[in-house]
Amino acid sequence: MKTLAGCLAIASIIAVAGIAAAHDMSAMDMHGDVPSSSPNGMSGSEMMMDVHMKMTAPRPASQADQERAAYVMESCRRALLPYRNYHVALAQAFRVFLPQIPQPVYHFTNYTWSGAEYRGEFNLDHPGSVLYVKGDSGDYELVGAMYSAPADYSEDQLNDLIPLSVARWHQHVNICLPAGISIDDLLMGEVGAGHPGMPGMLPVVNNPSAETINQKVGFLADGRFGFEGKIADRTACEAAGGHFVPLAFGWMVHVYPLGTDDMKVAFGLSVPKPPSN
Repeated sequence: MKTLAGCLAIASIIAVAGIAAAHDMSAMDMHGDVPSSSPNGMSGSEMMMDVHMKMTAPRPASQADQERAAYVMESCRRALLPYRNYHVALAQAFRVFLPQIPQPVYHFTNYTWSGAEYRGEFNLDHPGSVLYVKGDSGDYELVGAMYSAPADYSEDQLNDLIPLSVARWHQHVNICLPAGISIDDLLMGEVGAGHPGMPGMLPVVNNPSAETINQKVGFLADGRFGFEGKIADRTACEAAGGHFVPLAFGWMVHVYPLGTDDMKVAFGLSVPKPPSN
């Protein structure tokens, strides 16, 4: 079983993932639908700061910030053009983070570019992750990108990348995972679904749907564990048979520049609808 240190090593070498990637597991509903609210900061598709999310403090706006933000939007919009068809992203070494789990936004992560971001090599032309939502047809529809930065960056350093007066960078914190599952495993798409009876799974007695849910989402089934889990402190985590992860990955920020020049939308906390064209 891998450790968080091992995960961060992978991130810096091959690019972590996707998520920077972890990606945000915000507002997942393990029963198949996106909930109207979630314990980790999403109301519908809105992220807010809570026990599992640390966010940068907003700063006063300036004209220089507005100009830099406009440049970020245009650069990001240009970088996203090749990926309107998600098959292109897959063909260019982007991988989907936990595609079997219903999510308000899906992160397709390029390990090489994501790893560079975690090493402090910020490049607007190569976002570590591109973001999609599921359309009515079931296909992925492009909505934006996610950029990442090292976990130890100060807010001043983040502000130098994308102004904090227009964007809120965030980190995933206080995560409880069951024994036998590491963050590295999540990056590989492993949620323990093939190991019946592990912590976090639903009891199958008198619950005919539990086995099917367990086989699909593993330890995420009952909501105690994971990035949206009810458990958010070390004592409760260990009492539930889990191991506590104070910080998962580094800093992250979403940018939604498609079909809009409104900075409140492009750097907002809500996942927008895909542009019509």
